[in-house]
Amino acid sequence: MKTLSRLASSAVLFAVLAFSGCAVQRGQESMGAYIDDSTITTQVKSRFVESKLVDATAISVETMKGTVMLSGFAKNATEKSTAESIARKVGGVTSVKNEITVRP
Repeated sequence: MKTLSRLASSAVLFAVLAFSGCAVQRGQESMGAYIDDSTITTQVKSRFVESKLVDATAISVETMKGTVMLSGFAKNATEKSTAESIARKVGGVTSVKNEITVRP
C-alpha cells in the first residue's frame, strides 16, 4: 500500500510539474514564487492521496502566491472540510479558498 501511495504521489508531482508551466511564461510570478507554488500544490495533492477521507482524483488544487484554491466535488461536508484542513497545514500556505461542491 505504501508503494502505491508513493507511486501516486510521484504521478501527481510529475503532472503538476509537466502541465502547470504556463504561469511563469505569462509573467504572473517570479520563478522562485512559481516553484514555491508548485511545491505547495504537489504537497497538498500528495496529502490528499495519502488521506483515506479525501478523494484526490475529485478535487483540483491550484496555488498562486501561497493562496490555495480547491475546486471539484466532495461526497459530503466532512470530505470538503477535511480537504481544506489538509491544505491549511501545508507549509507556505497563506490562505485557502474552498470552492469544493458537495454532491447531493
